[in-house]
Amino acid sequence: MSELMELDSLYITTVLEDTVDQLAVLGKIMPQTYEGRADANEIVGDEIGKIIDSQKQLESKYEGLISKRTELRAGGRRGDANRLKETDHEIGTVVGGIRHAAQTFTKSLKQSPLTSDNLGKLQYDRQFLQDVLSEAMDEITSEKTFMSLIHSVTAEQDQKAELQNTILKEEEGRKRIKSLQRQIQNVKVELEEEIQQRNEMIAHLKDQLQEMKAKTSMEGKYVQKDAEVAVSQVQKRCTLSEKQLRDEIELIKKKIDEEIRVNQEIEQYLKAHQAELEEKVDYWMEKYDTDVEEKTHQLEVLKASKASDLAKLQDLTKKYTDYEQVVVEDRIEKEKIRRLQDQELEELKSTVKLQSWWRGIMVRKQIGPYSKKKKKKGKKGKKGSGKKKGKGKKKK
Repeated sequence: MSELMELDSLYITTVLEDTVDQLAVLGKIMPQTYEGRADANEIVGDEIGKIIDSQKQLESKYEGLISKRTELRAGGRRGDANRLKETDHEIGTVVGGIRHAAQTFTKSLKQSPLTSDNLGKLQYDRQFLQDVLSEAMDEITSEKTFMSLIHSVTAEQDQKAELQNTILKEEEGRKRIKSLQRQIQNVKVELEEEIQQRNEMIAHLKDQLQEMKAKTSMEGKYVQKDAEVAVSQVQKRCTLSEKQLRDEIELIKKKIDEEIRVNQEIEQYLKAHQAELEEKVDYWMEKYDTDVEEKTHQLEVLKASKASDLAKLQDLTKKYTDYEQVVVEDRIEKEKIRRLQDQELEELKSTVKLQSWWRGIMVRKQIGPYSKKKKKKGKKGKKGSGKKKGKGKKKK
């Protein structure tokens, strides 16, 4: 970087020296706190009043849009659909503005810019600026450069960028935690549904098994009774058909044995299938416990990371709030100076108008230097003196 000219460095040094002196004087005269002062509420009340006025305007606009939407819905004419969509969009925008205004109002009520902590931070910032300017002034005087000022500005910019990065990391961590929570909830729901389906299947198979047992028992009893009746009838009707009936009995017994064997095989198959389903249920329960434990561990790791990032965020947020406070104090000071200037101007105008009015009164009433010569003493002189006394009272 090229060096400054001798004259330029002299100009800059003069301005910086004046600025440093003003900062030093400001540090001496600035009070420790504005709390308890009569004008403290007025200083803060102006900003809050602006926020309240803006919120009232948004509320009036919101009521008008609601009335307009009601009229459009009741009208039922062509083209009202597009207008209704536009009105709904405007209502959403106004609602967002009202919500933002409410948040700003709440923040203004919670954070007063006139507390001792905020003024202490202002003193710290003033001292920091005074030191930076003093260092820059010494560097310009001795080396005709201002690299220290550039380094200070760069350091503040890096600090701000680091704050933004921390905020972005914290937001990403929140999104990741929400995503994992949703995944855990989905896994729980899927496992519960699957377990419920398995239980229903087991209950259904048990019902089928009971039905098969009952059906087999009833069929066995029925066949046995039928055989007994058939044998008794055959014996009564004809002894000649005894052989045929015996053959039929043997055939029926074979069918019964076959049914019993089939029933046993079916029962064994159902028991084996039931055992297999129970093993699968145990497997899925163990898998569910393992997955829940793993996801819980991941969640704890993310919570620890979030706590660390949150601590950094709070530190940086505090610094950012302190810097923002400097801007608020500067605005308040400028507004106060502007009001004093307006008040002085109004007082001057009022004084000029009052003097002009009184001079006109004196000329019209012939009072003071504009009075005529005194006439003969008498009643008229007394009346004139009475009038002058009255005018003198008005002048006071």
